[in-house]
Amino acid sequence: MTVIPCEQDPRLRAEIERFAEVLKTQAHKLRSHGLEESSFYSSPIFRGAIEKVRGEFSATMRGKREFVQRVLNHMEDGGFIAGWDRTRPKARNGYYVQLNSGGLAVIDLKGCLDGENTNKFERSREADEFITWSLCTNSGADPRRNAWSGIYTRLSAEMISRSKRVDGVVIWDMICGTLGRPCPKLRPLDGEVRRTSLGPFLTPPPCIYVFPAEIPSLASPQSTARALGEVELLAAFQKAFGGRDEEVNYVDFEVGKQGDQLFRRTVIRRGGVVQHASEMTAIQRV
Repeated sequence: MTVIPCEQDPRLRAEIERFAEVLKTQAHKLRSHGLEESSFYSSPIFRGAIEKVRGEFSATMRGKREFVQRVLNHMEDGGFIAGWDRTRPKARNGYYVQLNSGGLAVIDLKGCLDGENTNKFERSREADEFITWSLCTNSGADPRRNAWSGIYTRLSAEMISRSKRVDGVVIWDMICGTLGRPCPKLRPLDGEVRRTSLGPFLTPPPCIYVFPAEIPSLASPQSTARALGEVELLAAFQKAFGGRDEEVNYVDFEVGKQGDQLFRRTVIRRGGVVQHASEMTAIQRV
């Protein structure tokens, strides 16, 4: 029972940790800097270089945006959506998608969902559908931790406490199905090739999470996820990239109150089975 089918490769994680340890103990030998070993690791040179590289990796969106645009071009070319645009002037969201029904879906691009940036979103008033799309390109990150942290710890609390509706989540990027993040959807069970070629990317089907139509309240404490077909953009993702019904995730919310404290419970179902569920937990928001 898992919040997302893929999992962190323990061998890759161990190798990353070993290399990180080498950096922490051997980096002073990489070039002449005029410092003693003990001084080097507390110096602005070492710390500044680490932060610079970290910032460059986290800030770059070129590869991510190329992947997103190729995905949306593929969907438009195949007739799964009517069209799409980049962010409009002064708008905070990533992409605007014209649905075949005539409606408008807004995609809010995020990185790994365990960060505070996941909470920072505003649903456009013109959006008929609002979707969070996580592109977590850190091969060392734990996909299960990220998915649960984003959906339960961050999104559900933000949605319920501030009445900010999200219609669903897509977790999917260009390292899905690579050595850095093996995808169980690609296991050859029936000989079907489940990859889609998008220029330089060869991708498996996305992981899709369908949310309820209404945010739960004390007056109506339980909100059950909609059917996939009720969220047109998510259904388009599923159809365009060969997803299967049993792979779609459905997210239910429940709220309650103890004294003055609001509590919520989050449940994720897949294939008709509860995959992951929280206890009733206090919502803590400032």
